[in-house]
Amino acid sequence: MSYSETKAIWHPLESNPDVMNEYIHKLGVSNQWGFSDLWGLDDEALMFVRQPCLALLLLFPITENSENYSKDENERIKKEGQTISKNIYFSNQTIPNACGTMAILHALLNNTELVDIGDGTLKKIYEETKNLSPMEKAKYLEQSKDLASVHSEYSVKGQTSVSEAEDNVDLHFICFIQCDGDLYELDGRKEFPINHGKCDDLLKGAVKIIKEVIERNPNSNEITAQVFTPID
Repeated sequence: MSYSETKAIWHPLESNPDVMNEYIHKLGVSNQWGFSDLWGLDDEALMFVRQPCLALLLLFPITENSENYSKDENERIKKEGQTISKNIYFSNQTIPNACGTMAILHALLNNTELVDIGDGTLKKIYEETKNLSPMEKAKYLEQSKDLASVHSEYSVKGQTSVSEAEDNVDLHFICFIQCDGDLYELDGRKEFPINHGKCDDLLKGAVKIIKEVIERNPNSNEITAQVFTPID
C-alpha cells in the first residue's frame, strides 16, 4: 500500500510485551488483560498460555518471498472469493511504521465484548470508526492526535534504539483473531481480512500459519509472537 497520501510517519513500536501493556493500559484497557511472549510453537508450550487467548500478534520480516506470497494470495482470493464476518473490525494501514499499533487495535477492537476498553482514547476510536470502511478507518486514524501522542510516547520505550521515522522498517506486525468460528488474519497492508477457515482453537490455528511463515523465511531469527490473554 502506498503511503504517499499521508504525511504522518511514526516511529515503529518494539515487540516488547511490557511496553505494549503500558501502551494499551494508557489507551484505557483494563489492566486485567495484556500481551505476553509466546515461547514456543509445540503443544507443550501452548499449554502454558493463559486462557482465554483472544488474539495473537506476529512479527516477521518483509521479504521478497513474503511479498510474492501476499500478492499470489490476494489474487487467489479475488478470484475465488471468501466469506468475511460482518462482526470483524478491520482497518487498512496508511501510516508508515504503524503496524504495531494497527495489530494491537485489531486485537483489542475485535474483543470489546470480553475486554473492558475503558472510556478513553480507545473507546472513542471504536465508537467513531466501527461503522466505517477499512480505508475510512485508516483515514480517521491518520488524523487521531490522541492515538499519535500515545504511540509516540511508547514507541521510544524498550530495549531497541529508536529508528528514524523515515527509515524503511522491514519488520511487520499482523494479528490473528477468531470470529464466528473462523480464524482471521488482520494485516493493515492488505486490502481485506484473510479468512483461514474454520477454527475451534485460536492458538493452534494461528501457530499453523506461523509455521508456514517460518518456512517462507527459514533463515530469519526475527519472527516473534505475542498472545493477548488475562494477566491478572
